[in-house]
Order: sequence, then C-alpha cells, then structure tokens
Amino acid sequence: MPGTTGRFRCGGLLVELQTARLLASVDGRPVQVVTYRQREPDHPFLNDLLERESAPGQALWIVSWGFDVPPLLRRLRGRPVAYHAHSSGYGFDLPAGVPVLAVSRNTLGYWGNRAPRNPLFLVPNALDPKWLRPGSAAVPWRDPRDGAGGVRASAVLPRPIDVLVQVRKNSRYVLEQLVPALRQRGLRVELQEGWVDDLVELFRSATVVLYDSADYWRGRGVSEGFGLPPLEALASGCVVFSSLNHALADSLDPGVVAHQIGCGSLQADLERISAAVAEPAAWRADPGPLAGLLHDCSEAELARRWGLALVAIEAHWRLLLEREVPPLVSPAPWRLRLDGRLVRLRRWLRRS
Repeated sequence: MPGTTGRFRCGGLLVELQTARLLASVDGRPVQVVTYRQREPDHPFLNDLLERESAPGQALWIVSWGFDVPPLLRRLRGRPVAYHAHSSGYGFDLPAGVPVLAVSRNTLGYWGNRAPRNPLFLVPNALDPKWLRPGSAAVPWRDPRDGAGGVRASAVLPRPIDVLVQVRKNSRYVLEQLVPALRQRGLRVELQEGWVDDLVELFRSATVVLYDSADYWRGRGVSEGFGLPPLEALASGCVVFSSLNHALADSLDPGVVAHQIGCGSLQADLERISAAVAEPAAWRADPGPLAGLLHDCSEAELARRWGLALVAIEAHWRLLLEREVPPLVSPAPWRLRLDGRLVRLRRWLRRS
C-alpha cells in the first residue's frame, strides 16, 4: 500500500488492512503490510526490501492500489505477484500470468474479458465482525437465519433517524433534491459527513439508508468496486435504497434485498421511501437471501476462499518460476478484430 496514515486513509485502505489481518489467520501464514510511497515506522518500505532480496524471493506480493498497479507490477517483475482488484475501468492491462483476486463478480467479469488467460479468483470483501455482533439494548440484533422466519428483533423498535445519508459518494440528486423533499414531508433526515466514532450504532439508529453512487463513479471513469455501505446498512437492519451500478448489482437484488433509488421520478422515490419509514417491516430485505449474502461476506467464509485461492496461486507461480513454464497470453483486441475481418474477407472471396 502507498501508506496507512494521513492522506492515504480511506475505505479502501481499511478494507486492505482488514484483508491483511484476515490472511494472517489462513494456515498461519506470515503477512506483512509494505508501503511504497510513505515511509512508516511500523511497516517495511518496498525499496528497502527489493534491494535486500533478489528475484524471485520468498514472498507472494499482493498489489491493489488502482493507478499504481502497473508500475508496481513492473518493479516486481520476476517475483510471485497477484492483483487484488477492487474497482475496474482503470484502462491498464496485466502481464501474462498475473493472477487476479476480484472482490466482486462485476470486477471478475471485467478481468475475465480483459485478461481471460490469467488465473482469476473471486474473493469478496468481508464485513467487519462488528457489523454482525449483537446490538445494544437500544437496537438489539439477531441473525436473520434464526427463528420466527428471520424477523429482526430491531424491526419492532422505533429508530430515531428516519433516513440516513452518507454525503460522500452520494449524488447531487439525493443531496439537493431528494433530501429537501423528504424533510418537507416531515421525515427526520440525517446527513453523515466526516468522522464518526461508532458507525455501527449510527446505522442501527436509522430506519432507511440512501446510497446513490452511480454519478460519483461515472464522473471518475472507474467502477464501484464492492459497495460496503449498503451491506453494512443491511446487516444493521435498515431498509436500503441504492443505485445498482457496477458491483452493487452483485448483491442488491432490487425488490428482494434492497430497492432502487432514482426510480423513474422524484415523486416515486418520495412515496416509496415514506412508505418504508412508515412500515419498515414490509420493506426490509427478504431474510433468506439476506442470510446468504451476509454469510458470503463473513470473515470465516472469506478466509476459506482466500485459503483456496492462495494454494492455487502458489502452484501457478511454482510452474512459472521454478519449472519455467511459459504463461498463456491473451491475444490483443486489435488482433482479434483483424482475425474477424480476415474471416469475413475469405468468405467473400469464396463467394466471388
């Protein structure tokens, strides 16, 4: 990672640090966080490590930081390396043989198209266990798979916030049109911006959570890599209204687990969200699909997936580096287009 403090602190960094902690529990493997832009006393620095050890070395390197991936892969050439892929759409290609650990089916499909001969794995991000622990006395929680058809205990208790909106990544439509209109209807709407000491309790105090990131990512040209906030809201017993862009479509089955926001008209959103606040039990996620979704994002399930992926990646690099087996190479798009034109030309010539 570029660094773990200051300007590098963000949701993506927290997910990577959680992944490092999770990997340390898989088969007792030693795991180290390495920084490459910012020297930090608690972590080794990439330049120092590469100077001390010639390739291929003893470690499997995992890179993840968006636009930094191509130069990192060049610096790590000749060493076992894998790409932990969150957002897609950065536009770079991967060297032949570099495995991809995709956090969503959306990202998996992107690399399945762009690098079909590279080893591909699906390892979704894990929800932090704090989101799945029993709640406080004010907002109790129990697993939706347990008893009474999976109805949450928190479903019967009123929550002080009608609608919760996290300002970052949400659209101008939500912030400038929908929120004022909801307040005009008398709903209690809270905008969360900046640091919150206990985000779990904040979510468990809300009936409805709005998440509309489509415009945010469209404006940046890359994708919503995973979409943790809606899953955190679902784990907290909230009714979720969300956009369905990119990886959000992996998990947010509209009308079953969550509901589409910006659904045709402002009036339609106002009526649906007001109805969800008035009768949240009728709008909450279906307990069966929600239970499966939360299980798939649990740390235990992700540790299992990472364990299987690491075994396969180690075997892959053993073939390439120790036995000097050449990796398969994906043909360039221009070559595929040219092949298609040549096929059509041959058919035309045969008919002539």
